[in-house]
Amino acid sequence: MERDLLDTLGQHLVWRIGRAEEEEVLVVRVGLASATPRFGELPRLLNVSDLEARRLLEAGRIRVEWVEG
Repeated sequence: MERDLLDTLGQHLVWRIGRAEEEEVLVVRVGLASATPRFGELPRLLNVSDLEARRLLEAGRIRVEWVEG
């Protein structure tokens, strides 16, 4: 049942992953599709390579942000 709920919810989510401009932190922003315009109002995230993302993740330098619309 939880898997079905996640699959259903996942169809309505958008996300952005990147490094915070001013911090050495991997940021994962997640929100409902209705919040998409709000993503553009938030501070810019820099693109990260897979290697850099892994390095930050392994160092525990990660932050998950819920974006509301």
